[in-house]
Amino acid sequence: MAGGGKETPRQRMIGMMYLVLTALLALQVSNAVLEKFVFIDRSLQNSLQISRTNASFSIEGIKGSVEKNGNRADDKLVLDRANEVKRLTDEMIKELATIRKDIEDKTGGYDELGNKVESKDYDKINLYMLGKGEGGDGHAYKVRPKLNKFLEDIIKLDTAFEKEFKDLKPFCKDPKDIKEFANDPNQKDKNWERMSFENTPTVAALAVMSQINNEVAKVETKAIDILAKRVGATMIKFDKIMAKVTAESRFVAAGTKYKAQMFIAATSSTLSPKMTSTAGGVKVDQATGVGEVEFTATGGAFDKEGKVKKTWKGSITIANNGKDTTFSVEEEYTVVKPVIDVQAAAVSALYLNCGNELNIQVPALGAIYDPSISASDGAQVIKGAQKGMVTIVPKSAKVKISVSSGGNYIGDKEFKVRLIPKPEIEVQAGGKAINEKTGGPCPRSLRAKVIADESFKAFLPKDARYRVTKWKVSLARGKRLITEKAASGEEANLSDIASQAQSGTDRLVIEIEGVERMNFQGTTEKVQIGQIIKTYPIN
Repeated sequence: MAGGGKETPRQRMIGMMYLVLTALLALQVSNAVLEKFVFIDRSLQNSLQISRTNASFSIEGIKGSVEKNGNRADDKLVLDRANEVKRLTDEMIKELATIRKDIEDKTGGYDELGNKVESKDYDKINLYMLGKGEGGDGHAYKVRPKLNKFLEDIIKLDTAFEKEFKDLKPFCKDPKDIKEFANDPNQKDKNWERMSFENTPTVAALAVMSQINNEVAKVETKAIDILAKRVGATMIKFDKIMAKVTAESRFVAAGTKYKAQMFIAATSSTLSPKMTSTAGGVKVDQATGVGEVEFTATGGAFDKEGKVKKTWKGSITIANNGKDTTFSVEEEYTVVKPVIDVQAAAVSALYLNCGNELNIQVPALGAIYDPSISASDGAQVIKGAQKGMVTIVPKSAKVKISVSSGGNYIGDKEFKVRLIPKPEIEVQAGGKAINEKTGGPCPRSLRAKVIADESFKAFLPKDARYRVTKWKVSLARGKRLITEKAASGEEANLSDIASQAQSGTDRLVIEIEGVERMNFQGTTEKVQIGQIIKTYPIN
């Protein structure tokens, strides 16, 4: 027989004793070894008494819970089923006790020291338990169907029992159906009856009977425990012991002290605790009875050190022998204001209508940083390819950037917004800037070039792209205008003007009328540069 589901240490010990017992039966062993079966038998008998006593206590607990809950119909049905489990178990134990008594009587019983007299009596056990010849009419063959029916009758009492005891069916398994003996050449071809009692000395047969009794009692215990949980009648058995450590902080600066507390914590596999917290839901591991509280810390009124103390409260409710008991806990924690780290070419101020690239990080959040960045005063926010990378396009004299992570607000950063510095206009002849003071020969062509502010261009090169869109060149003689040439690009052809120019009396008057800037997105805007006039003497 092999059990399924979760077992207590005592039940696992009994199962191990059964395996040892069965293995020893296959050997021809000495009297000294056989005598040890007396101790095994007594240990199993003691375990049987403990198991049945605990089952009776559990039924009393169920009865108390039913009365406490007002004798509700559903609860009374649970009590009725628990009593029926006990009745079926009583009958099966009584049947097994009769067989045990017959074995003792037919083989000589015990002496005054409690030792079996005929410790190596194989024939009488074979005849009584297996029958004559090939057998089939011995008591083992008669009790097997009763044991199987016992388990089936228990399972029929409640739908939950089918799942709990599915691995136990049938109650009496042949060796080929037991993992430990399926490949054993000495056992795999036998049936349950022969494996248990063939060529078995009396003391070992009695130990086998005790083991069968314990398997029956184990079914009773499991079934009643399942029913008891429905009405909150389980008794706490602290069978899971853990070592725990709580530290004041997992982060310690060099040169400071680390402090922690070590202690033993205990829980029970029979508990199904209900846990709540003011911080949100509690995830309870039913296997260990340990709850996990997890929530995202929010900020508040931070002090000058960027800290704010907060608390959360929790409750743990367990059923203890039919009564709900609630334990309360309160935990204080400190929220530290995360530092928003902004990396940019010009971090102290941004430029108006320009694509200011920022790398906004919150180092304290590490891998869980999931940024959401917004800006005030109509500023445009363009999300970058990497986490925390954004482009800010301000539209007013200041802008406040708000940072959140995973939907939780982190903080703000405020920036002043600079106007774009005016560019300079340089008029060139032959690739060199003209000398407005000394002048020179009349050039055949001129180029009007826009020179961006060096600092602005270094910070935002994609926003510092200029060109002259409209300008004109006039030939003046004294107070008279001789001729003029309009230009719509950077180059102006002055061949017709040069043919009329006179050295020493004439001059070129250059007027810049329109300048455009192309921004980081490739769109253009007019640049307000005011009136720009340059004069070039012809000599």
